[in-house]
Amino acid sequence: MSAESPRVSRLEPYLNRAEPAPTLLKMLVGVQLTGMREDAGLAQDQAARAVRFSPAKLSRIEAGKGRRPPTEGDVRALLTLYGAEEHEASVLLELLRQAGEPGWWQRYDKRLMPEWFDRLVGLQEAATAIRTFEIQYVPGLLQTPAYTRAVVERGLPSASPREVERRVELRTRRTELLHRADAPRVWAILDESVLLRVLGSREVMREQLAHLVELARLPHVTVQVVPLDVTHASAPAIPVTYLRFGGADLPDIVYLEQIRSATFLEDRDETEEYRVALDRLADQALQPRESLRMLEGTIRQRYA
Repeated sequence: MSAESPRVSRLEPYLNRAEPAPTLLKMLVGVQLTGMREDAGLAQDQAARAVRFSPAKLSRIEAGKGRRPPTEGDVRALLTLYGAEEHEASVLLELLRQAGEPGWWQRYDKRLMPEWFDRLVGLQEAATAIRTFEIQYVPGLLQTPAYTRAVVERGLPSASPREVERRVELRTRRTELLHRADAPRVWAILDESVLLRVLGSREVMREQLAHLVELARLPHVTVQVVPLDVTHASAPAIPVTYLRFGGADLPDIVYLEQIRSATFLEDRDETEEYRVALDRLADQALQPRESLRMLEGTIRQRYA
């Protein structure tokens, strides 16, 4: 494969990112290795046997999962097996090196950042578009510190004050994503009950809804509300986050959170179902301008 191949040309822009993006880069390395294996006419189990990996190990490498990227030795073995051209191999190995640089969120301890949450934050940092539906809380990226504190204290009543503050600090740091020059497009759909459920105090809610109004006026943020009287809304029974990434053949990913774990869906048929569901829900929700008016009206009528 020549140095001018589309695969290499799509990878090279990622070599100069201003911020570390280990989750994205691990995915990129995995996607490219998968493509190279398929170009070589090898099934995953055949390639694994050829380099003396277990099928599970090669599957993890290709999926870009785990806290750490694969070792250089493992990737070199695969590149040799696939007959990678020198320039292509050098680009992939440089991406691998950069994937080993920790993101800011990986400096928090594992109690605050279990592996599934580490992956979510890394994916959000790398996404070009984030769509979310919430039925109980304001989405994390749109929360104020006071509202986050109320959510943490409600969800973790036995947490120490120190742990609560660390969790608030982490959530607040995540919201900086919205103010970057390369901020993702964020589209949030909220059930109206999220606006009415008092967390912390009425003052906390007033500040939170005013913050939502402010964010909703940003060109890259869309907020829609599903009114309580829309009884036919086809809302999922759980919160949903849908992540899309720019170029490089990266798949869309759906994140479904449970109490102490999460599920990441990457199969195209599964993610497509959620994309269609979110599209349908957006059609049933108030349009953005109407949603903004509802937010402002709720502040006046309920929290003034």
